[in-house]
Amino acid sequence: MSHEGVIARTIMLDRKLKAIIAEQPDAVIVNIGAGFDDRFSRVDNGKIRWFDVDFPDSIKARRKVFPERDRVKMIEGDALESHWCDEVKKEVGNEDVKPIVIAEGLFMYLTMEQIRTLLNVLKNNFRAGGTLIAEQNCKMMQGKEKYHDTVKTTKAHFMSGTDSAQEIADLTDGFTLIEERSFNEEMKKYTLGGKIFAFLLPKLNDRWALFIW
Repeated sequence: MSHEGVIARTIMLDRKLKAIIAEQPDAVIVNIGAGFDDRFSRVDNGKIRWFDVDFPDSIKARRKVFPERDRVKMIEGDALESHWCDEVKKEVGNEDVKPIVIAEGLFMYLTMEQIRTLLNVLKNNFRAGGTLIAEQNCKMMQGKEKYHDTVKTTKAHFMSGTDSAQEIADLTDGFTLIEERSFNEEMKKYTLGGKIFAFLLPKLNDRWALFIW
């Protein structure tokens, strides 16, 4: 089910980001907790600026896989600190840049207080505003990573969960929830397993949500 969920997530986030880029062809996009994600190659329109942000050891590993590319920069940094924001603004050459920030596969590994910190980092460093696309898992899965088919084989822990993305928007002033969609919407289109999962456990799957500040 994780395999299907990741595919559904990829389809849905790519689709949403392409729609945003169609309206903002010169968009500045920041991928927090990038890991080995390569969304840039799938959504690039030849104009966007892209920043992949992750911890130094992750970026070090990433550099072994991905070559330097025009309009793409890898930044070593902690998403909960402001250093990476300064680098983005310096590279773009615009203090008033309004970034599109992606937090895919990240929030569930942060506490709600850490998510609040991240929101405040965005709000306080990109004062002209911006867009956040974030994935969340359900509150039922918080602390239950041992039941997850892939995460249980790692040392990762689900530190938070929500029943509604509004809980994220309510963490700090200035954030507005625009849209929230379950991965079930995509999964159930393709396989019997996806249909059964969506029918029996409609609230258990992860969702993505779009916020503005």
